[in-house]
Formats: sequence, structure tokens, C-alpha cells
Amino acid sequence: MLNISLPVYLASKSPRRKKLLNQLKINFKVIEVSINEIPQNGESPVSMVKRLSKEKLQKACKEIKKGIIITADTIVVVDKEILGKPKNKKDAEKILKKLSGRTHTVYTGFSVFNSSNSKLLTDYEKTFVTFRNLNKKEIDNYISSGTPMDKAGAYGIQDDFGAVFIKKINGDYYNVVGLPLYKLYDSLKQIL
Repeated sequence: MLNISLPVYLASKSPRRKKLLNQLKINFKVIEVSINEIPQNGESPVSMVKRLSKEKLQKACKEIKKGIIITADTIVVVDKEILGKPKNKKDAEKILKKLSGRTHTVYTGFSVFNSSNSKLLTDYEKTFVTFRNLNKKEIDNYISSGTPMDKAGAYGIQDDFGAVFIKKINGDYYNVVGLPLYKLYDSLKQIL
């Protein structure tokens, strides 16, 4: 367990990240930050998630003057195409059809910053996820639930029907949820 005397802030709208951070038994407050999450021309997935986590951190630092700030961004990549959150139901259907029966990569970039000593760490994790073949009815029912609309890759591996889409994963499960806990924990220890 970490002994953190400073206030801790999770700069994220994701209820999944909030739940994951609770697993570390850290007292924290949530602040919401919004940035443009569009890939830059020729940007690699790793560069993108690290850049976005840093941009979220910069924005959070304008609000929070004292404490530890945690930010993160998750994307899904298949065929070198970066898939973020679906724009609408039609986009969610297109994404899920693209992932059906295939392996894709989930990248999460995160930043942790300690304002008292100005220590900053930015890192990332990647996990390979293989979907089973999905049929149209499963995709339609999942989309009509509304669940895929706020998730990179239009699915959640946790707590919902999206979990049964997964045939196997190779890597960090928590990364697919949205926050690689072991790397985050290690990074927090380093900035204290």
C-alpha cells in the first residue's frame, strides 16, 4: 500500500478508471478534463496515448496546484488503424464488425505528476485481445444497450456483455479496462 500525504486527483471521466484506482486503496478526487483526442498525422499508437495523457495532465495542472495528478488515455488498434470511442451507433457497429474474429491491440498511456517535487512519469502498456466471431444480432443488441458508446473500440471487457466477445487476451487485463495498475502503482512509488 502506498502512503500518500498529498491529495490525489484522477483527471478522467471514466467510471472504469475510478473503480480501478479504488482497488489501490488510494483516497482521490475526480476532476474532468476534455481535450481533442484526434491522432496526429503519422503518429504511432504509443506516441498518441502518451501525448494525450500529457495533454490531459497539462489541462489538469491549470486547475490543481497541489497534489498528485493521474491521467490516462486508451485506444484500440487493428490493421494499424487507431480506433477510439465510437462517434455514433453506426460507427460502433463498424468497429465491432472490424474486431470480430480478430486480434487487436489495446494501448493505454498514462501520466503521474507530483506537484511538491515536480516529478513526472509518463508510460504506456499494450495488451493483445482476440475476439471470437460475433453475429449481427449480438452486435445490434450490444449497441442498443448503449454500453459501447463511451469505450475505445466500442466494447468493455468488464461488467457487461462485451466480456463474452473476448476469446483470449495476452497481457495486462487492467490495461484493457483502462488503467494498467501494476505500472501505475510502480510509477506512483517513483514520484513520491
